[in-house]
Amino acid sequence: MSYNKIDAEIKESLKNWREIIASYQIPNDKRAIIQLLSTFLPFLGLWVLMYFSLQYSVLLTIGLGLINAFFMVRIFIIQHDCGHQSFFKSKKLNNFVGYVCSMFSSVPYKYWARVHNFHHGHNGQLEVREVGDIPTLTVAEYQAKTGWGKLRYRIWRMPIITFIIAPFFYFTISNRLPLFASKLKNMRSLSRSQLKNNILIVVLYASLAWLLGWKQFLFIQCTLIFLFGIIAFWFFYVQHQHEASYMQWKKNWNYLLSAIRGSSYYKLPRVFQWLTGNIGIHHIHHLSSLIPNYNLEKCMKENKILNKYVTTIGFWESLKMIRYKLWDEERCKMISFKEYQNYYVSENKQAA
Repeated sequence: MSYNKIDAEIKESLKNWREIIASYQIPNDKRAIIQLLSTFLPFLGLWVLMYFSLQYSVLLTIGLGLINAFFMVRIFIIQHDCGHQSFFKSKKLNNFVGYVCSMFSSVPYKYWARVHNFHHGHNGQLEVREVGDIPTLTVAEYQAKTGWGKLRYRIWRMPIITFIIAPFFYFTISNRLPLFASKLKNMRSLSRSQLKNNILIVVLYASLAWLLGWKQFLFIQCTLIFLFGIIAFWFFYVQHQHEASYMQWKKNWNYLLSAIRGSSYYKLPRVFQWLTGNIGIHHIHHLSSLIPNYNLEKCMKENKILNKYVTTIGFWESLKMIRYKLWDEERCKMISFKEYQNYYVSENKQAA
């Protein structure tokens, strides 16, 4: 079946999607508080264990850090929901908790929330694909580049760069400077908010470093943020870079299709789904960012139609997605450099 037929079927089958998800958009303050407790208490407990474990073994500290990095992911999901104003019923409470979470994640609250909400409203639009997602070239754009330009892109899309170096740059540079503010409204207000958040983080970290010892504090916190960054970038990648994704120029773009086809369902073992705040149920999250993370699974289970057209990916399948590098507009899918070479370069040589 062609993508035009699939797209038409999705639009028809899910024409009442707003009515389907409406009841799940209502925050539950009791569940939100329980999630806060089940996230922050284990995180703080493991952080203390990491601190004392440094006396015995750095490897033990790193091992505990790997576990605790997932609780930092969970903290960030709470911050993420607060940025969508979906975690609590109260806007003031959402903003307060969001700011508190940002002190742990080191991700500026309001600036990141504004960039991320922009991503939700434009996911899959080729004109602004670099905002809130992994930068991706189309086949035509890649073909138009010089040899040096192609090499630079190939280097950028190497796994060690995309999932290790890029997170480091993101947390040390991108989150400290308003790199995307020019694409957003109220740029000055956004920049001031980012600066304020950064100053608060520096003051907090400096105080804790003075109190606990700067070597111990920085080792633990940097380990956690580094591991958290790798996990976060991997999830961003898997959620939107799957083979049958959705990318269109704005004139042809459709919100429903960008959510259902442009976002995946990352089906993980239950413990990892819990640790990552159900964010793997990404197609429903993109249908409505007002659905709090603790309602995503219920929405998915009670409305099977929402899963009919989504790309479902397991963990082992997701590892194969590392090879996807380019968006093929002609065939409406992500392809590898090898596929590009076989389909476009070899084909052109034969035609010549």
